[in-house]
Amino acid sequence: MKIDTLGVQAFIAIADRGSFQSAADALHVTQTAITQRLRKLEDFLGVTLIERTTRSITLTEIGRDFLPQARRLLGELADALVEIRETGIARRGDVSIACVPTVGVQYLPRIMQAYSARYPHNRIKILDHASSAVVEAVLRREVEFGINIAGEHHADLVSAPLTQDRYVLICHEDHPLANRRRIAWKQLQPYPLIFAGEMSGNRALLDLALETSGLSLRSFYEVQRSSTAVGLVAQGVGAAVVPQLAIQKGAYPTVRTIELTNPDVSRTLVLVARKTAHLSPAAQALYDMIQEQATLKA
Repeated sequence: MKIDTLGVQAFIAIADRGSFQSAADALHVTQTAITQRLRKLEDFLGVTLIERTTRSITLTEIGRDFLPQARRLLGELADALVEIRETGIARRGDVSIACVPTVGVQYLPRIMQAYSARYPHNRIKILDHASSAVVEAVLRREVEFGINIAGEHHADLVSAPLTQDRYVLICHEDHPLANRRRIAWKQLQPYPLIFAGEMSGNRALLDLALETSGLSLRSFYEVQRSSTAVGLVAQGVGAAVVPQLAIQKGAYPTVRTIELTNPDVSRTLVLVARKTAHLSPAAQALYDMIQEQATLKA
């Protein structure tokens, strides 16, 4: 049902000011326009709200009953519009984003702290997903945008690069390679490794890089999340190849990080959003802050 706000506004103005001309002056329209608005409202309701004579106007009984409801209706509408406007200006609201799990270890926390300091009333929901699930969450509108590993481009998405994240070797301090600062990939061949599983977005990048370099490594354990690999390494199960952002500084004192070379292999993290998306003010503020952080690091 279409709400005739102009008609309601005209009715209140006439009732308050006692004449069509005074109501028209208050609303900065012509007397004809006021008359037409009231007539349209009465036709829609199927009742007469105001009785007119050449000398005066009088509210009908229905009109008198309707007047406080009409005031409340316009008041609530005005309050709702003000709230929406202030929300937009203040960029207030809840935000939902998706990201690959390693982004939440080092990359996002500092940005979240800065965002929360600037917008303390905004709540953030983070869905940490595998790379393919990040794309699906954005496409299905479960989240407003995501942070993902750059890969095959989806026609309905736009992306913006954020940062490069190198793959490194991590091992326990008792491992034979623990004292190395850097090591070539081919030198890993004698060692059983904890490696990204088939469902991990990292696996495709690593397989391509190794195949291009003619290398083959022994994958003794496969995990879907880098955090699992880090936990296994911390217990001395084996060495693992993980993105550098997966290592939380100081969290695992017995774990050593070793640079991998020949070739240098890295992944690109990107912001992804739907092409047709109009981000909420709160989400746009977070999106902009993440982009600003990427610009500062560039």
